Amino acid sequence: MPFRAAVLREIGAPLSIEPLTLAPLEPNDVLIRMHAAGLCHTDREAMTGAFAVPVPVVLGHEGAGVVEAVGSAVQRVKPGQRVVCTIYAACGQCYYCRHDQPMLCEMVAPNHRAATLSAGRKLLRDGDGREVGHFLSVSSFAEYAVVPESAAIPVPDEMPFDRACLLGCSVITGVGAALRVAKVGLGDSVVVVGCGPVGLNVVQGARLAGAGSIVAVDRRPDKLERASAFGATHTMLVEKGESVAEQVRAITGGRGADHAFEAAGVVGSLQEAVDCTRPGGSVTILGKTDPNRLVELRFGSISGERRILRSSLGGARAADDFPAYARAYLDGRLCLDELIDRRLPLEDINDAFGDVERGDVIRAVVVMHE
Repeated sequence: MPFRAAVLREIGAPLSIEPLTLAPLEPNDVLIRMHAAGLCHTDREAMTGAFAVPVPVVLGHEGAGVVEAVGSAVQRVKPGQRVVCTIYAACGQCYYCRHDQPMLCEMVAPNHRAATLSAGRKLLRDGDGREVGHFLSVSSFAEYAVVPESAAIPVPDEMPFDRACLLGCSVITGVGAALRVAKVGLGDSVVVVGCGPVGLNVVQGARLAGAGSIVAVDRRPDKLERASAFGATHTMLVEKGESVAEQVRAITGGRGADHAFEAAGVVGSLQEAVDCTRPGGSVTILGKTDPNRLVELRFGSISGERRILRSSLGGARAADDFPAYARAYLDGRLCLDELIDRRLPLEDINDAFGDVERGDVIRAVVVMHE
């Protein structure tokens, strides 16, 4: 049965909405009827070529839907279950998985680079019968998607699809950075530089951890207003000539923050985050820039036993984290409604990516099935 999908056929070109079909499922495959998918900057980077991916490919990696069918060997999910997709379907057996670093799973990275499922497979077919790639092994900008069994994570039936899909990237990256990576503790001081979708989720992750002071830093007043709603105790508008670090030290008794998070993806903001951190504190880098760009830091700013770590998906343990975060939302402890600025049909996806590029939305969500 043909279904609609947003296909990237040429770098720098808009996505093409076209009918696709699927090759037969293999034993460990899960077919999902996709209901909602979030638009992320990483998808936009694939469109511009900043994130290398072979074309043609169906983009999208934040997705939630219902299991439609499963392969013969699938045991963890069954048809009719509500699931959220994860891009890190770790194997559990390789060197990195055995050393408690599933984010570096040796099976995941090659599939991401080649836009394939396991063993180099592509199940998507266009109208001419040619193979189409699976972006980050998910491809959620389609009415149907095929993912590995370990990439389909069940969530409660009460969880709305348009909010559930956000768990797959921005939420798990930001909240996980606070809870799993930096391990923010009760009463700790936190500074978040950059209050886009990831930064706002760091703010609420720090709130969930019981942080004492949470300082949100951004260049846009509207984003700082959002940060206050997510749990920031202080907001700081970046203005030319003012020292963010001095203001943070004033809030933290002269020491600096216990934890700083760089979530803006701007080279200068990394130095800013480091400068805000106390001796012995931690700096977690979440933002992205050109992978070939050199990044400079003042050597003196990284002394004093400061710890600097790069995290790409918040140390995710999706099988544990997605259900827990869904429950936190349903219990009123996790903000998800407040992340969504726009809901749209698949046909409007290119227009919505203009909003993403300009930073005019925190999250836009494609709704394919109610």
